[in-house]
Amino acid sequence: MVDSSTSGKENQDTRIIVKDGMKAAWPICLGYFPIGLAFGVLSQKAGLSPLEIGLMSLLVFAGSSQFIAVSMLSSGATALSIVATTFVVNLRHLLMSSSLAVYLRPVSRAWAALFSYGVTDESFAVNLTRFRNGHWDWRQAMVVNHTANAAWIASSILGAFGGQFIPAGAFGIDYALIAMFLCLLVFQLRGRLYAITAVIAGVLAVALAVLVPGNGYIVIASILAATIGVVFRRLLFTT
Repeated sequence: MVDSSTSGKENQDTRIIVKDGMKAAWPICLGYFPIGLAFGVLSQKAGLSPLEIGLMSLLVFAGSSQFIAVSMLSSGATALSIVATTFVVNLRHLLMSSSLAVYLRPVSRAWAALFSYGVTDESFAVNLTRFRNGHWDWRQAMVVNHTANAAWIASSILGAFGGQFIPAGAFGIDYALIAMFLCLLVFQLRGRLYAITAVIAGVLAVALAVLVPGNGYIVIASILAATIGVVFRRLLFTT
């Protein structure tokens, strides 16, 4: 027989965990909603159906990679180049997951897998800050991840349906991808080395676009610029 007082306390604890997680997640959702709408519209213009767009957001759940994939699909890129490009873009998740892993040691592999599915740049920043400050549970972090996930999926599907009524290029929607990456780039420029690496990547991408057919130049330029950045950093710290 289950003790009613124990059951009531567990329900109360669950409500507090969900409430705290959703409270921490709402700023992320607020940011995801307009970008998700833009993604849905752009994907619809690229020829994807609302079902395909919803499944992409559900199975991939990586905003920047989804934008890149849709852009490359529109330009007729091969599947291999799309996979390679998105793989390079998402390599940062290895570092983010490694940073969060120390707080998930008592969690089973099944829960850890479900948690890792929902890790994004924004949820990582929110959860890591709270983990470091203490009084933050992995279950609250899980709520953050999947509340943001739900907002992204819902907004992208809404954008997919809404895109049918928006003319191509209206409201500057076709500029959304470029604007988003420019914004991400600016926030990543935390020093001179980052700015130099970004300039090198841009120059290499333009130069290789003339020499390399298709979209493979994006991957090559990214890898070369990142490698040069690492070399510069080691030289600066060893001299």
